[in-house]
Amino acid sequence: MNREECTLTDKIAVVGTGLVGTAWAIVFARAGREVWLHDVADGAVERSIARIETLLPALAEDGLLNAQSPEAVRSRLHPARSLAAALEGAVHVQESGPERLEVKRELHAEIDALAPPGSVVASSTSGIRASTFSETLDHRERVLVAHPINPPHLVPLVELVPAPWTAESVVDATADLMRAVGQSPVRLNREVNGFVVNRLQGALLAEAFRLVEDGVCGVEDVDAAIADGLGLRWSFIGPFETIDLNSPDGVKGYCDMLGDLYYELACEQADPRRWEAPLVERIEGERRAALPKEALAERQAWRDRWLAQIVKAKGAIREMNGG
Repeated sequence: MNREECTLTDKIAVVGTGLVGTAWAIVFARAGREVWLHDVADGAVERSIARIETLLPALAEDGLLNAQSPEAVRSRLHPARSLAAALEGAVHVQESGPERLEVKRELHAEIDALAPPGSVVASSTSGIRASTFSETLDHRERVLVAHPINPPHLVPLVELVPAPWTAESVVDATADLMRAVGQSPVRLNREVNGFVVNRLQGALLAEAFRLVEDGVCGVEDVDAAIADGLGLRWSFIGPFETIDLNSPDGVKGYCDMLGDLYYELACEQADPRRWEAPLVERIEGERRAALPKEALAERQAWRDRWLAQIVKAKGAIREMNGG
């Protein structure tokens, strides 16, 4: 097949090739899709592909390339000479440009004019509502947010957030595609600030900062409470299933038993606080004592190795235990 003649069944355009766009390219390419990459920054696509080439061997060792060789996956990655070339014949456009509204508006106007009929245009934005950059587009019904959890080639969750005018068929098609390429889509019925994951994470972070600010415990202890406690359960079941299984009478029994306690906690926690500089400096100090700044990149690579092994282990455990 000529690289410029992919059909609507297999061509994906990745627009924006930073960390998130690069990870998306891996997701689509290892699932057998032909991926065209485009970025306005000089050399960005080449750097992205070079980064992917360094990541693929380890992913193959961890069993995260669907039993394919790094070379096979790499062969599906194509630098596009222009935005028009990237979009031509694409069934799905994954926009992963800068997190600035004015940039999103300009970029989506260009994509709207060039993307073929029937294609879906999804933004990787972590917090900008699709309605704010798609309202004036001629084909706004095909635009939605498909927000991944970074890095998406290791963490499968993706939030699908429609604008008020996004066609239901577009959300359906995106959910089908995400499942087909190995991701785990969650669908929101409407736009909301922060989507789902950031709202949940924000609630936990707010309490984590409060606990440290109020001298209840230190940064390391808060991290341990999640990593060695709640996180173990949450790595394979969510909060509703957790409480359902924590009572012999299910959710209702749990709420009857502990509902008043959680209400009292919620009243205490109804105290939104800004993360002021002295507190941030204190937390930064504790983290830098545990991990020097110059070691952050090495620790990020360590985190990704852990994620890869956890994903691999979850797959094996799911296969053994049926679910």
